[in-house]
Amino acid sequence: MTKLKDLDYGIFSELLKNSKSSDREIAKKIGVSQPTVTRRRMRLEKEVIDSYTLIPKWEAAAYTLLVITLFKHRLKSRTKEEYLATRKLVLDWMMKHPNIIMDGRCTGNGADAFMISIHKNFAGYDKLSIEVTRDLGDNIRNIQPILVNLAKGNLIKPLSLKYLAEAR
Repeated sequence: MTKLKDLDYGIFSELLKNSKSSDREIAKKIGVSQPTVTRRRMRLEKEVIDSYTLIPKWEAAAYTLLVITLFKHRLKSRTKEEYLATRKLVLDWMMKHPNIIMDGRCTGNGADAFMISIHKNFAGYDKLSIEVTRDLGDNIRNIQPILVNLAKGNLIKPLSLKYLAEAR
């Protein structure tokens, strides 16, 4: 895994603040040449940056609900083959649902897995919740959803990676 050097971190930090910044703008801000920024950005894009994306104004994009769902796996004594088959089933199921934006293992609150999903309304979340129980219920228990109202005025600090640019 590549460790960010000072120059790379400077470029990375500027991209976190605004990924639309041109190499020329970044070079001017951090005091190096534009070709240096271009070369380093290309290396960062290969080794550090997974993708560029946008974060919408949730209300304007008609999304009103973010849900963090905590799960506890139903542990059964399984063979390695059964475990791998179940893992593939869950992965395939998750990938079929575009509203699920992140999923993985976790620790705390009696949970060992989490899922983050975004919905236009409660009905969309309710539909997904029913599908989780129906399709994956044999493999999970203790489902704990945390519902976040994305309406304007409810978020104290909106989602943004630009804040990481200030952390070192």
